[in-house]
Amino acid sequence: MIGLEQEQPILEAYVTNLGKYNEGELASTLLKFPTTKEEVQAALKRIGIDNIRYEEIFIANYDGRLPELNACLGEYESIDELNHLACLLSELDRSDMEKFEAVIDCGEHTSSVADLINLVENLDAYEFYPGVGDDETLCRVYVEDMDAIDIPDHLLDYFNYEAYGRDVRINEDGGFSHGGYVVGSGSQFVEHYHGREDIPAEHKVFAYPQLSIREQMAAYKEVIDRFPQAAERPRPEQGHTDR
Repeated sequence: MIGLEQEQPILEAYVTNLGKYNEGELASTLLKFPTTKEEVQAALKRIGIDNIRYEEIFIANYDGRLPELNACLGEYESIDELNHLACLLSELDRSDMEKFEAVIDCGEHTSSVADLINLVENLDAYEFYPGVGDDETLCRVYVEDMDAIDIPDHLLDYFNYEAYGRDVRINEDGGFSHGGYVVGSGSQFVEHYHGREDIPAEHKVFAYPQLSIREQMAAYKEVIDRFPQAAERPRPEQGHTDR
């Protein structure tokens, strides 16, 4: 039986029609990531986005199985960037996913979707120790599991693990997240992603719905009915050289 964690998408966004929202109507739909161009078109059509009457969207809320990620995302994120991020995350194994959550929980590389994308591609720049949530535990891991600190056996009962662990954390600039301890590995953080031009074609999914001729005519008629001045604009006079 597939568990709930596996069934729940990495990221869900409540995509909302900005024009209708400004008119006092809430038209919103759930879009799950990673997604496809066809799913995006269907979602936009459900909320009335047709690139004629309404063009702009915003994201009212986020959900998914990474609460720490949701808190880093804003209202006007790019659908293509969100999809690219979700595609990269879907390729991580469990340990790297836990590391990613821990790093962003510590506030590292969370100022934009571009930051988050670069973080996914630089997880080797961090070490993560699951379950290590305080200075004493950190020190015991270094002493007992990693043999990183040599303490004579007859002094172990008198050793101040908490104080030494605090010094270790401060000196190596580490931090505790809800899932464990995060510290830099010494590997260089390389900025691979610079903007939407770096998104692979297969991850680009934003597209307006394909409307039938009848749907297009109905949309244009509604625009004219609502804004008759658009249809009353005088056409420029033809000059003698016009054909």
